[in-house]
Amino acid sequence: MLDAHSQLPTRLADLVASRLCHDLVNPLGAIGNGVELLEMTGKADGPEMELIRDAVRAAEARIRLFRLAFGGAGPDQSTSNREAREAVDGYFHQSRITGHWRIEGDRPRQEIKLLLLMLLCAETSLPMGGDLYLQDGQDGGLAVEAHGPRLAVDDDLWGILAGGEVPDEMNLKPSQAQFAVAVHAASALGLEMSYVANEAAVRLTAR
Repeated sequence: MLDAHSQLPTRLADLVASRLCHDLVNPLGAIGNGVELLEMTGKADGPEMELIRDAVRAAEARIRLFRLAFGGAGPDQSTSNREAREAVDGYFHQSRITGHWRIEGDRPRQEIKLLLLMLLCAETSLPMGGDLYLQDGQDGGLAVEAHGPRLAVDDDLWGILAGGEVPDEMNLKPSQAQFAVAVHAASALGLEMSYVANEAAVRLTAR
């Protein structure tokens, strides 16, 4: 479990992520409303407006999921099952990956945060697309399974999850930030992560 001092940078990062997602979703919503108004006047026909409409929806969906995954999550907060499920469905809309939400009931926000971070980690194992299953672990905790035609697991990168820290010599890319954040999210819940990978599937668990 991380102490209060070591958690400070993580809390600040959570606040920054929450602020960015909150401030970005408002103008995107305004663009979406503008497109709807144009549709009502019959001026939104054509492939150009369809591209704008799809881009706005995709951006809104990604921000919703990123807010839950990277934003702040207090121990007394909860996330509704509907909000989390819709965030996953929207994130993978028009994607080669399909998300399967198998979680029942509302959950503490910290659990949803960790589960979605695990999803973002598991997503990297499906370069050719496939299926991601989000569910409770068979012996408690949380689990995400990835199934696809070709699985790619970077053991050095995934080793961050199993080892519980980012090695000093490793320089993460922005697209890999979820691996480091997931370690802190699991620690906040007193959980440890592990993974098993073979040719058929990748299973990431936190318990």
